[in-house]
Amino acid sequence: MSQSLKELEESLWQAADKLRVDGGLKSTQYSAPLLGLVFLRFASNKYDHYKGEIETEYNQLAGTRGEKSIEEIALAKCGFYLPPESHFDYLLNLSEKEDIPAAIKTAMEGIERYKPELEGSLPKDEYYALEAATVNDDDHSRDYSLSASLLKIINGIPKDMTGDVFGKVYEYFLAKFASSEGKGGGEYYTPTSVVRLMVEMIEPYEGKILDPACGSGGMFVQSADFIIRSNSKGSGIRVYGIEKESETVKLARMNMFLHGLSNSILQANSYYNDPHKCFGNFDFVMANPPFNVDDVNYDKVKDDPRFNTFGVPRNKTKSGKKTDAIETVPNANYLWISLFATSLNATGRAALVMANSACDAGKSEGEIRARLVEDGIVHAMLSLPSNMFYSVTLPATLWFFDKAKRDDKRVLFINARNVYRQIDRAHREFTDEQIANLTCIRHLYEGKEEHYQLLVTHYANRIEDLTDALNAATKAKEAVDKEVLEFTTANPDKKLKPDLKRRQDGATNAIAKAEQGLEYMKSMKQWLRDNFPNGEYRDVVGLCKAATIEEIREQDYSLNPGRYVGVSIEEDDDEDFVEAMASLRDRLTVLDEQSRSLMAQIYQNLNELGL
Repeated sequence: MSQSLKELEESLWQAADKLRVDGGLKSTQYSAPLLGLVFLRFASNKYDHYKGEIETEYNQLAGTRGEKSIEEIALAKCGFYLPPESHFDYLLNLSEKEDIPAAIKTAMEGIERYKPELEGSLPKDEYYALEAATVNDDDHSRDYSLSASLLKIINGIPKDMTGDVFGKVYEYFLAKFASSEGKGGGEYYTPTSVVRLMVEMIEPYEGKILDPACGSGGMFVQSADFIIRSNSKGSGIRVYGIEKESETVKLARMNMFLHGLSNSILQANSYYNDPHKCFGNFDFVMANPPFNVDDVNYDKVKDDPRFNTFGVPRNKTKSGKKTDAIETVPNANYLWISLFATSLNATGRAALVMANSACDAGKSEGEIRARLVEDGIVHAMLSLPSNMFYSVTLPATLWFFDKAKRDDKRVLFINARNVYRQIDRAHREFTDEQIANLTCIRHLYEGKEEHYQLLVTHYANRIEDLTDALNAATKAKEAVDKEVLEFTTANPDKKLKPDLKRRQDGATNAIAKAEQGLEYMKSMKQWLRDNFPNGEYRDVVGLCKAATIEEIREQDYSLNPGRYVGVSIEEDDDEDFVEAMASLRDRLTVLDEQSRSLMAQIYQNLNELGL
């Protein structure tokens, strides 16, 4: 998946770069057209998956008493109807002599006609702007269509891509060239594996889910996927999102459309507006809000129960003098934290991403944190590895609230800083098994030992399957090696037949893949057994700790997992420590030499002055 995503990113960057070079466009001019065609590509891919079923049912019912329109059948099976003129391939196959922007606009209008909640969310007239762009001030002509060129590049997106790729694509553009559109600070796309962990921890089977900083809607997508994976028989979920940026609102609506989610995504600033009447209204809250915002107007939030129930952060000044300056909240992190807590109903649960600094913040923020802990709403805290986010390396912690468990004022602390898979030099992620193991800690903590047994059984079955695959690959390799030996013996002067070489390489790769998978699955099972050998929860140094309210009080209400779980030095950490210390020693040596040289120069200058 990561390689496919990388290829997708590169193809999209080619498209953006071509628009920049050939069209002389700014990112604000081509980001919407690009994303619109990416959306159309994924919509077409999804519709094609159901197209056979739709047409079969339509033909079977045609002329009968139960006859239905093809639009009605499509809406039931796929969640939307895609008219032929709205299909990506239809646009792709148009001659460049035709009016491509008009055809794309018609395609987008066709989708909106059968899905009114998308009305106004899909780009249309933006494609005319593409064609109006010029190469430079001296050349106002072009013998090809930018929109057609863009269609061809987007056609390179594989049809079998899954997951919240749409959100990742948008984040990629933000990271590359759309910072000028206002998406700065701490507003980042949340990696799929992090969202999956959040979802698995709070289990949103059914009910209303709020994300007050929803971005492209990735939290909602993973919630829906969780329900599918868990085979839940619940009534499903309805998602409510708030997003400040109008273009991102459109993206989120498109994302919900692609995943068939019942939704209400509204444009608003969650600090000053409450379009969903959040207070005490939601079964679940999930979000990755912007970190460390320092320009929120204090007077506009101080009387809002969403924020003041646990207290509003405020600068404590020594002077009582009046000033004309607008008072701002020193840091909005605890506005968000309070919003998540107060938006939950009596049994609601929340999962949120927050900057590490919030765990130990002092002054008014520390007072708010103390009230949250004493209230009992804080259920668990999990520290994330570095480099988990797609375009930034901000250290972060996951907070988990559970209002149904407020009588148990303990907090489960989990240190997951050493749990990850390295994707490339700059990025990490959680594997499915790592998510399962981390989630299992919470299940054991809550006394759900059966979850542990199911997971161990799952690993045993996977190990058995991989062992069978390894044995089959080994036998296949032995057979093809025998053929290769017979051929080379009979034909010592000839090159190995291409088919034999291909089969031999394939068998070798199959063995390596099975061995790697087998070793990995055994390690995941062993990790679980080593840490929880009796299938029951226990505190594990360096990994997890169930801290009592008394222990948290002693730590001045810190919610930093590192203060409670202790330190477990892994081999890699030890090497990193030695390397870091060596670097610091070298730096100290340089500084010491510079200091000596500087002091010698000072004394020389003083002597020359006769002092």
